[in-house]
Amino acid sequence: EVQLQASGGGLVQTGGSLRLSCAASGFAIGSWTIGWFRQAPGKEREGVSCLGRYGRIIYADSVKGRFTISSDGGKNTVYLQMNNLRPEDTAVYYCATENLKEGTLDPYYFGSWGQGTQVTVSS
Repeated sequence: EVQLQASGGGLVQTGGSLRLSCAASGFAIGSWTIGWFRQAPGKEREGVSCLGRYGRIIYADSVKGRFTISSDGGKNTVYLQMNNLRPEDTAVYYCATENLKEGTLDPYYFGSWGQGTQVTVSS
């Protein structure tokens, strides 16, 4: 059974950093595409970053240069390092996975989701 466990959220001030973790089980992270998504109150879920099955990395324009996605195959975990956080980054962050050939930031294509982790950035 494919399962994802997201963690690492918290409360930080503007300009601060957090590292989110997405621990996977039931599959090897290198064989599936894994994405990070977020949803703020009253807004639709949006893609933040994606690590494609063949190593392609995609970032949303709003986080380029600030967020970095990476993986540790030994721990079967994908990370999202978030630096220079802004109040507009406040949201519940989710990781998701799907057996996709290409990476995408469209949440529609992801079928397996972990529970969210709250990130709050104070001004």
